[in-house]
Amino acid sequence: MRLFVYILFGIFTLNSTYLLAATPQQSTSGLHLDWLDQNVKPEQNFFAFANGTWCKQNPIPAAYSSWSVFAALQEKNLQVIHQIIKTIAKNPTYKPGTIDQKVGDFYYSGMNTAAIDKLGATPLQPEFLRIENIKQFPDLQHEIAHLQLLGIDAPFGFGQMQDFKDSSQVIGAAEQGGLGLPDRDYYLKKDKKFAEIRHAYVAHIIRMLKLLGDKPENATRAAQTIMHMETAFAEASISRIEARDPHAIYHLMNLAQLQQATPNFNWQTFFTDLGHAEIKQINLSTPKFFNFLNTQLKNISLADWKVYLRWHLIHTTASLLSKPFVDENFSMAKKLSGAQKLLPRWRRVVNEEDSALGFAIGKLYVEKMFPPSSKKAVRDILVNIRSALRKDLQTLPWMTPATRQAALKKLDLMEERIGYPDKWRDYSALQIDRGSYVLNVMRASEFLTRYELNKIGKPVDKNEWSMLPQQVNAYYDPSRNNLNMPAGILQPPFFDPKASAAVNYGAIGFVMGHEMTHAFDDEGAQFDGYGNLQNWWTAEDLKKFQSATNCIANHFSQYEENGMHVQGKLVTGEATADLGGLTLAFNAFHASSDYAKAKTVNGFSPEQQFFLGAAHVWALNIRPEEARRLIITDPHPPALYRINGTFANMPQFQVAFNILNNGPMANQDRCVIW
Repeated sequence: MRLFVYILFGIFTLNSTYLLAATPQQSTSGLHLDWLDQNVKPEQNFFAFANGTWCKQNPIPAAYSSWSVFAALQEKNLQVIHQIIKTIAKNPTYKPGTIDQKVGDFYYSGMNTAAIDKLGATPLQPEFLRIENIKQFPDLQHEIAHLQLLGIDAPFGFGQMQDFKDSSQVIGAAEQGGLGLPDRDYYLKKDKKFAEIRHAYVAHIIRMLKLLGDKPENATRAAQTIMHMETAFAEASISRIEARDPHAIYHLMNLAQLQQATPNFNWQTFFTDLGHAEIKQINLSTPKFFNFLNTQLKNISLADWKVYLRWHLIHTTASLLSKPFVDENFSMAKKLSGAQKLLPRWRRVVNEEDSALGFAIGKLYVEKMFPPSSKKAVRDILVNIRSALRKDLQTLPWMTPATRQAALKKLDLMEERIGYPDKWRDYSALQIDRGSYVLNVMRASEFLTRYELNKIGKPVDKNEWSMLPQQVNAYYDPSRNNLNMPAGILQPPFFDPKASAAVNYGAIGFVMGHEMTHAFDDEGAQFDGYGNLQNWWTAEDLKKFQSATNCIANHFSQYEENGMHVQGKLVTGEATADLGGLTLAFNAFHASSDYAKAKTVNGFSPEQQFFLGAAHVWALNIRPEEARRLIITDPHPPALYRINGTFANMPQFQVAFNILNNGPMANQDRCVIW
């Protein structure tokens, strides 16, 4: 559990793997001129102008909920990882306990469909028996803790986090959870689409329970119980917009305070069951939810709690079982994502293995794919963007000296990490064999859960990474004040040594500036340079800054996708980082030695190349179901508006493409952050 780690992309959540995008006709400049739709005017819809032909030529494959340009890079990485794993798996003679043995055996167990289909749900029988043997309330508590260790967060989640008020320490944290649908709003919204999803979810539960052998009438009754309980939990949960306020999700409590908040739940017993009896205080992040849970622990019968926990066990593991369970699991997933076809078996197994043994696989990936030369070239761009932010902070006319000094100090303290961690994770305690696939995954989940819980009460390891090096993504961590650029993203189309500097600054420079700006967005700006939740603004400056971010929220709230309004207050931080990041990248490019040597390419000026480079990496097609899910759950704006909404606030863009201030690509009430 890491609260407030800001990632660049938020669309890799339901379907995290994609097919390879069509190979572009690419010049040495890095421009994708064959993607342009010359029938669209840049001043009307720059996203469509830059990517329209690509979108037309790349329909979404049946197995996917969305189809994007940067997915080509994700696919490239997956193919590399797959070959590494598959080669290792062919050799069953590796010494037991070695990484090669674990990597190979995990893949073998996942690809052994004959054994998986023969076993069905049998490997889960000991877990189902534990739930069935709940006879009294203390048994329920013990089972909740046991399932937590297996990665099943029902009816709440528990993990570790960096203390908001003391960034040097790791504390425990409990947060709202226990839902089977993606978000509370799926239970609470009244419009037809969400009502249809709720109906489909109940039918899905019934079919899944019947696969477990339940009689139809029992399955129907159980599904109604589950839906009733989850709806109640959703009603007691705070919204994602509310959860964006770090003060709203930080409530440090000692054992006495915890017991007062939830007298029906014995926290000391819970900590002991997790193997950490020494825990004396945690962050009870959402007290409202836990106050409600406290009443439900007594008001809901043990029989109904057993129904609920049994469901969440099968709900979490169904995709790892025999074909009937996999197919039924996908039947619900496609209603949420719009995907029409199940991903290939190897891809699903590689996804699971990447989660289970991610840093072990990352080490193998880096050795094969990430040369030291890439690290240096990327760092040069990052240095220039940091200099651009420093200059901006030094010259902002609205910022008073006290706030300016604190902002510059925070920038000076910001750490930059590129590629991969200096120290690799130790997986020696994880048991993997060529037997049951689902048990391998569950053991890996327990290993990772215990790994996280073992941090509680200890100093923060500032060298640890929260993202795998093979991921096509990047992140900023406000509690550690560090910016992280994994090796996976440091390849075309984000960074291309053969591309023009203009395109690279527009692409990877945009990414870097985005993450750096998170230190000063509406949430990140509440943390000081040491990562503590502490106000470092004067009252006058804070008021001006909040007015600027409110402008962003109001601007993006005007946009619609799929008949739903963008939640401006949900996407404020990411939209702020997009605007600030692209502005920094543009200024850094202009200040660099590369700008003096920049040339016009195919009629496009260096400035135009910059904005095309930024727009190209967001080329995307997306299904309505997935777009709907992301509007509800994702703090990032839709890809269309990450371009059009951001560019409309940039006079540099309007000058580059000679756009008058009277159209959709020129926001008349322009938002200015940095």
